Amino acid sequence: MDLHGSFHVYDTTLRDGAQQEGLTLSVADKLTIARQLDGLGVGYIEGGWPGANPKDTEFFRRAARELDLKHARLAAFGATRRAGVRAADDPQVAALRDSGAGVVTLVAKSHDRHVELALRTTLEENLAMVHDTVSHLRAEGQQVFLDAEHFFDGYRANRAYALEVLRTAYDAGAEVVALCDTNGGMLPAWVSDVVHDVVGTTGGRVGIHAHNDSGCAVANSLAAVDAGASHVQGCINGYGERTGNADLVTVVANLELKLDRQVLPPGLLRDSTRIAHAVAEVTNVPPASRQPYVGTSAFAHKAGLHASAIKVDPNLYQHLDPVQVGNDMRLLVSDMAGRASIELKGRELGFDLSDNKELVGRITDRVKVLESRGFTFEAADASFELLLVEEVEGARPSYFEIESWRVITETLSHARPGEEAVSEATVKLTAAGERFVVTGEGNGPVNALDQALRTAIGQAYPEVAKFELIDYKVRILDQGHGTDAITRVLIETTDGESTWVTVGVGHNVIEASWGALVDGLTFGLRRQGV
Repeated sequence: MDLHGSFHVYDTTLRDGAQQEGLTLSVADKLTIARQLDGLGVGYIEGGWPGANPKDTEFFRRAARELDLKHARLAAFGATRRAGVRAADDPQVAALRDSGAGVVTLVAKSHDRHVELALRTTLEENLAMVHDTVSHLRAEGQQVFLDAEHFFDGYRANRAYALEVLRTAYDAGAEVVALCDTNGGMLPAWVSDVVHDVVGTTGGRVGIHAHNDSGCAVANSLAAVDAGASHVQGCINGYGERTGNADLVTVVANLELKLDRQVLPPGLLRDSTRIAHAVAEVTNVPPASRQPYVGTSAFAHKAGLHASAIKVDPNLYQHLDPVQVGNDMRLLVSDMAGRASIELKGRELGFDLSDNKELVGRITDRVKVLESRGFTFEAADASFELLLVEEVEGARPSYFEIESWRVITETLSHARPGEEAVSEATVKLTAAGERFVVTGEGNGPVNALDQALRTAIGQAYPEVAKFELIDYKVRILDQGHGTDAITRVLIETTDGESTWVTVGVGHNVIEASWGALVDGLTFGLRRQGV
């Protein structure tokens, strides 16, 4: 199947997605993300705006040398020539021509007021700018797409002129014109009507570029495809300025799994969860747990009623098999959990509880009591597994016995404003038959405790050297009690190959952190086979 000829999946993460607040990409980041997007099988990757942005110019220079794309073609983004200047003489057009990209996506004004007020030129000159730039780049051997900026608003204000911009682009050799909902205010029915009209009136190939300001970017993209569009633009993870662009993975998954349209090379959609999360690591934007299809909560079940049904047939409470997008079903253990949830979660962790109703009931009751005290096991699988082992085997895994611990935080009298206080923790424990007394320092009481605890245990169990605390979350549960409120701490630990989350609860943040730290090290040692 020639995906470039039949349907275009066009990713604009590296250009439009990078306009998201707080998201900054280096050239190396962009090269890494491009490789991931190619692994997903998208047809086109918009690399940026060469000539207008030095970083993007450098990206295209390095991409020609360093990228070996299997599925995608790189597209360079830029504007039509300036008013009153020949396309061949415009330095911005020259940067597109010289970028080395086989595809150029031009942005052009299709809203009459934008032409007159933003470009400060005439409607006739704007049409000439579109025609000259498209025809020039086509003559240079480049494939040309056109993004009709503010098209839907322009269509409503002056339908005849908006359509004339499209016709001009087609006549000059543009292969696709993407209709841009630049302000993101459209609704699916409105998009459908306009796309129907454009396809019927122009006869050209139509694309859709949707923003999510109305919460409808994915729905608007699907409505456009249903109305005849065969080119979809979006960003992985829905990145983009304001509320973001259409989430490309969600659009593609809906097209393939709901509408039975093969738009990626067969089999590659199964990599979408891995790739979405890998890109999130590069952007340093935490993945949205509730993101459709690829979020960690996309197939997570909490209610006992759901778990009972899933035990019979997983599809009773899932709209599809998560394996199709490379995700997994997860059972959340909480105070809403029934016996079925505990049984299924136990099976997920390698414990067959199906023949022991008394044990399942005891675990269920214990979970509900602990959650009433502030614990949560939804995100703390490691702490729940330790609880499960204790109930199933009759004893909690134990590698060390704590004698005592204390923390001192000291601020020197001559310390300047803003200087950090020094924290010191002392831990006394017995491990592998030997007593250890260790003092650790840190940039806070929890850091000092972590240092002291790991140093002490590490003398008996060298495996602890692999462990590293990578995330730390604190939540005050009963805020009405002020500083006397119950505190919950979640700690994520890694051994370099996998991660696990543990939970601690206490009347203060240090006590809660201690419980989570002890659980984290205990679970890690058990996972290491100690």
